[in-house]
Amino acid sequence: MSKRRTIDAFFGSPKPKKPRGEVDVDNATPAGHSTHAAYPFPIPHLPASIGAELLESLPARPGRAIDDQPDLDLLYFEPYVPRSTAQQLFRFLRSSLPFYRVEYDIRRGGISTHIRTPRWTTVFGVDDTSRFAEGGAVVDARTGARVPMTGDGGGHYAKYPPRPIPKCLDDLRRSTEAATGCKFNFCLVNYYASGSDSISFHSDDERFLGPRPAIASFSLGARRDFLMKHKSVPNLADGAADGDDQREAKSLKLPLGSGDMILMRGRTQTNWLHSIPKRSGKDEQDGGRINITFRRAMVKAGSANYYNYNVNTGPVYRWDSVNREMKQWNP
Repeated sequence: MSKRRTIDAFFGSPKPKKPRGEVDVDNATPAGHSTHAAYPFPIPHLPASIGAELLESLPARPGRAIDDQPDLDLLYFEPYVPRSTAQQLFRFLRSSLPFYRVEYDIRRGGISTHIRTPRWTTVFGVDDTSRFAEGGAVVDARTGARVPMTGDGGGHYAKYPPRPIPKCLDDLRRSTEAATGCKFNFCLVNYYASGSDSISFHSDDERFLGPRPAIASFSLGARRDFLMKHKSVPNLADGAADGDDQREAKSLKLPLGSGDMILMRGRTQTNWLHSIPKRSGKDEQDGGRINITFRRAMVKAGSANYYNYNVNTGPVYRWDSVNREMKQWNP
C-alpha cells in the first residue's frame, strides 16, 4: 500500500459508531422472524439478551396502586422491565418495527383541518370478533370461518387488513397479561423522536373498548412526564348523587423512566385525561422514547379506528442506524 493511501485511510471519515449498548440488528443473526402478508417486512424476534425467558421473570418490581383520587385506578410498576434491559428493548424495537407518520383531515364546526401526527406510530392486532388462524388468515372468533378482506363483505377490514402482534411484542403482552390479570388483543407503539414530539390531553374511552377498559402503557428510552387531570369533579350542588366521590381531584405528574409501566383501569379513562407534553431547551434532544400500549378492542370498529390513525395508507418508515433517523422504507 502506498504512503498516500495510508494517509488517506488514516485521515478519512470514520465509520459512524453505534452508541454504547445499541443492539446491532444489521449484523446480528436473529433468532427468527415474525412474518405476515400485511407486514411490510419480516420483524425479528427478540435477541437472546432480552429473550422470552427474561420476560417470563417480569415484573422487576411489584405494582404500586394509585387510587387516592376520585375515579382514579392505576397500578404503577417502577420499573416493570429492568432499566438496562429496557434500554436494549427500546433500541431493538426502534430498529425492528415499521413506523408511520399518519396524516388525516378532520372537520370541526364545518372547518376542515389537516393533521400530521406529532410522533411515529404503528399498530398490530385484531378485535374480539376475530382471531388469526395458524397461517395468519383472519377468521371469525366464534365460527372459525375466514373473514373476507375485500369488497363489501370485508366491512371494517376492507381498507386496513389486520396484522398479528409480532412475537417480539407478543412476548411482552403475555407477560403483562399474567402480571395484571387483564386480556389484550391490540398493541399500539408510539415513537417520540425527541422532546418536540408529543401527544395532547385525551382519554382512551372509545365505545369499542367497552366499559371501564384496562390499558397497560410501557415507557422505554428517554424519561418523559406523564400528566393526568380529572375531566370534571361533580358536587352535590350540581346534582351529584349521595355516595359519589366528593374528594377534590388534583392534577398528577409521573416522570416515567425507561421500563416503567402504568396500568390504567376501572373508571380512569371515563373520568381522567392524560398527555405527554413537549420538552424544550436542553431537554428537547432526549434520545427518543417508545411507548407501548396494550388494549382490548371489543368490536370491528376498534380495528378500523386503530389502523386508520396509526398506520393508514401512507409510506412505511424504518430506523436508519447510520444517520440515526427514521427514513422512508422501500422494498
